[in-house]
Amino acid sequence: MAAARAAGRDPAALTLLAVSKTQPQAAIREALAAGQRRFGENRVQEAAAKFPALRADYPDLRLHLIGRLQTNKARDAVRLFDVIESLDRPNLADALDAAMAREGRRPDLLVEVNLGDEPQKSGVAREAADGFIAACQARFGAALVGVMGIPPLEADPAPYFAWLAACARRHRLGVISMGMSADFEAAIAAGATEIRLGAAIFGARPAAA
Repeated sequence: MAAARAAGRDPAALTLLAVSKTQPQAAIREALAAGQRRFGENRVQEAAAKFPALRADYPDLRLHLIGRLQTNKARDAVRLFDVIESLDRPNLADALDAAMAREGRRPDLLVEVNLGDEPQKSGVAREAADGFIAACQARFGAALVGVMGIPPLEADPAPYFAWLAACARRHRLGVISMGMSADFEAAIAAGATEIRLGAAIFGARPAAA
């Protein structure tokens, strides 16, 4: 990947997550045929409708939940997803812990941080992030693997990405999920280990029905 090489990083150290929300199963199947194996979905119900058949054909597929998770969907999410990137509040931690115990399955978890402390966005507040991450590490152990965040839309993303990377280092977390189609170069330069690309892979998102 050119952006990784430009930042002096090994492209092999980066994970490319194809954001497939609203994309039809046929488009995802094309990406799978081209070798893509990691996909990100925002909604449990949408992923449940699309991915079981795809996983049957591609058992090495890895599915990430990147949208806000309601506590009453925690058990479904634990069943379906390999990675849940939107752990952001204590009651969701409770629900996921209980769901993991019931299902006997432990997806990887990332704490989502609200990098701009924007009221319309999910994620734990920056000032509360260190304490929440430490509590989740104590609770989930090795299943808590990283952090995720999205900078404010109109802001320079670089300081926000630098903050999130430093947060991950403080807690010795290996996965830093940040950067999307419009800002992934800055995220890679700041230390992202996973970038989430939708339009750059699938093109413009289909219009809502």
